[in-house]
Amino acid sequence: MEPEDLDFLYHIENDADLWEVGVTNVPYSRYLLHEYMSSTRGDIYADQQVRLIVELDGNEVIGIADIINFDARHCRAELGIVIAKKYRRQGYATEVIRQMSEYACRVLHLHQLYACISADNESSVSLFSKVGFRQIASLPDWLYDGKAYHSAVLMQLLLNS
Repeated sequence: MEPEDLDFLYHIENDADLWEVGVTNVPYSRYLLHEYMSSTRGDIYADQQVRLIVELDGNEVIGIADIINFDARHCRAELGIVIAKKYRRQGYATEVIRQMSEYACRVLHLHQLYACISADNESSVSLFSKVGFRQIASLPDWLYDGKAYHSAVLMQLLLNS
């Protein structure tokens, strides 16, 4: 992430529509996001995560891809992706997941990536399935949106098998 990505990050992190698919339910100030950006070292071993900005060739920012919950001992991590609304359903998410999977395998030497997705989010389940993730578990009442509990599915991609 670069300092000029702050406004995009602010917009994504404070989009209440995305809160039900993520782990946060509070808005973040620009100050807190700036502090977060300046405190990350860009080292997955130190930060336990890698957060990358997704750009088109013309440097237009269209999304964020995260490798989080890094577990060095077991060589696995969770993959998350957000593509801005106006760029969805154009193949960008598919390509980003493929590139992140390649990066996780070849650069980070991970054995597996996983994603925890709301069972109601059929488009995301379909997207991850399309790029080779398979559903390995169903998690009843795993996610809470402030009003009701929702089931989730755990999806996994083995990278070097």
